[in-house]
Amino acid sequence: KPIVTGFFHEPTFSIVYLVEDPATKAAAIVDPVLDYDEKSGRVSHQSADALLDEIARRKLKVEWILDTHPHADHFSAAVYLKDKLGAPTAIGERIVEVQKLWKNIYNLPDFPADGSQWDRLFAEGETFRIGTLDARVMLSPGHTLCSITYVIGDAAFIHDTLFQPDYGSARADFPGGSAATLYDSIQRILSLPDETRLFTGHDYMPDGRAPAWESTVAEQKRSNKHFGPKPTREQYVKIREARDRTLPMPKLILHALQVNMRGGRLPAPEDNGRVYLKIPIGAL
Repeated sequence: KPIVTGFFHEPTFSIVYLVEDPATKAAAIVDPVLDYDEKSGRVSHQSADALLDEIARRKLKVEWILDTHPHADHFSAAVYLKDKLGAPTAIGERIVEVQKLWKNIYNLPDFPADGSQWDRLFAEGETFRIGTLDARVMLSPGHTLCSITYVIGDAAFIHDTLFQPDYGSARADFPGGSAATLYDSIQRILSLPDETRLFTGHDYMPDGRAPAWESTVAEQKRSNKHFGPKPTREQYVKIREARDRTLPMPKLILHALQVNMRGGRLPAPEDNGRVYLKIPIGAL
């Protein structure tokens, strides 16, 4: 049973997780955030550095830096943390499909869409360890083509699939997304043991409640806004697609994907030494 600590990133409503094996003090980081201010174009490390401070305070040995998918609402701090901690980075092997999609959107013909930006590409069902903790990978596409869930001990890190029961489920209208595929992925998550702890990737605090990010499979099956009523696949797709049509694109999606498809690296500096982000007009 891992010790799980969530760190709420208010600007993007994201949760970064620190997963600790109490027997060995080994740990993993899930979905770390690199701070970015789109008005000034400023990148900073306040959130990642706070995480490093907590790791040092608890004397943890980080063995993995894990991304569940390439995020559309924040930059990944995976590479920054790897440079500080020396731990390998990982993501699902279908990242190559997302890279191929977005390299065309950004018109980057020389970009290597081969997943080489991470140290490990996980396949469906693959296993690994964090200290004495057993971990395995579940493919969970729908929100993106390559989304995965990490099941670590009795905890599952389910990213943008289900949210807290009072908010429902994640959107599926990004390039490569599919509401029907997301339904199938969520059904797999709900087939885990009822006592499995579920940790979500975001919380949008409906009705102004405090941020929350932990539930159980039993709670989600009983009271999730979208899945408590036990919809059929067709019913869910209708609900999800109707909802997605009302949602604006995340304000950082075009900024973030070109960074996150590089594993959290900014584009290379140009001949004047300055880094530039590329915004494709009309792509979405």
